[in-house]
Amino acid sequence: MTACAIESPSVGTDVRSPERGCVLTADGAYAARLTRDGDSWFPERWTLDGPEPYAVPLPGNQPEEPGTELQPLGDGRVLIHRRAGVRHLFALLYPTGPGTGELPLGAMECAGPGVRLDLLPPAPGGTRAYAVTVGSRSSSVWQVAGGSGGPERLVEVPGRCSGGVWLDRTGRLLALDRELEGRVKTVVVDLELGEVTPLLQITPGSDDRLLMADPDSGLLLISSDAPSPGQERLGWGVLGSTLPVRFPTSLRLPECTAVPFAIQPGQVLEPENCAVALRIEGPVGTWVGIWRPAERRVRHLAAPKGWLTGSGLWTPEGVLRLPYATRETPCGVAELRAPAGESRNRAVGTEPAGPRLRPGGADPVAATAAGAPAGEIAEAAGPGAVEPAAPRPVPLAQAPLGRLVTN
Repeated sequence: MTACAIESPSVGTDVRSPERGCVLTADGAYAARLTRDGDSWFPERWTLDGPEPYAVPLPGNQPEEPGTELQPLGDGRVLIHRRAGVRHLFALLYPTGPGTGELPLGAMECAGPGVRLDLLPPAPGGTRAYAVTVGSRSSSVWQVAGGSGGPERLVEVPGRCSGGVWLDRTGRLLALDRELEGRVKTVVVDLELGEVTPLLQITPGSDDRLLMADPDSGLLLISSDAPSPGQERLGWGVLGSTLPVRFPTSLRLPECTAVPFAIQPGQVLEPENCAVALRIEGPVGTWVGIWRPAERRVRHLAAPKGWLTGSGLWTPEGVLRLPYATRETPCGVAELRAPAGESRNRAVGTEPAGPRLRPGGADPVAATAAGAPAGEIAEAAGPGAVEPAAPRPVPLAQAPLGRLVTN
């Protein structure tokens, strides 16, 4: 599966209560959430990779605060992040017969006005967990689980960072949205080398954020105000492609907010055929949208009752699995199959040969419309120049707005 990035306030603030959401491991085997017993909150781990999903309660010695963060690991343990004033405490929870075991991992202090600490989305592999601290002038990426000791600072990034998207299957390349000098651009942090490099800049004056990425196909979901200054729009591109970022009109939903939360994996070299799941919120409630880059519409589906809103994963076969909890079914998974796409029944545009992401590559990949005339009307991007497991990032560079295809 592709895990969803931390949501940017600019594309829809998440104000749901703790019991309505959950966090899934990158492979979708486990989930964790805060749930409630009366007025008391406690952690709960879900196992999702067996014949039937089931939940294991992990209550501690005292109730948890609603703002407590949880993250499941690949071995079934759950990382818990508690706040106590300016101190942040980390521990691993695990079931021990009738009780809950707890392994302390250490603590950090984050003092100063406006300083915050948040867990990053679950890393591929499920053995490590990371957090980002954000200060007034710089941010730092920390490893808070899976190391040899307590929390360890890995990289300092100039500017205020948000978001968090993993770009590879090894957990080495992390994309962050960095606010610097009044503009937001996405950068890539190489956790092994400690390097920070540009990834996404559509125009110098636009705010550009990376919402999701799929390492198999290279598909990127982007939020930017480049095509409509002052108004952010959803767009898509391909990591390493020479084609521009595109902002389809099908993703403009009047009076609604659409946020991608899962991309279909396993579509190697076929980004235009990847199914993308959207959480759509509008005047009549919340539902699920399914969209593919090669199609010119969003398919709207009802969300299951009790959906843990914004949570879900795709299987490579095109089944969307949505965890839900109701009084009758406290731990359930609904399965929605993506309708057959139009993309496989019609010709799609192809991309001329161009620079690719390669080990040690340093040349920027120009996001120009090479081979795509300005008046072309097509949403399919073609296979693109993609390496499924590129170990080094290179910039998408600038995409000239005059030649953006926005059908």
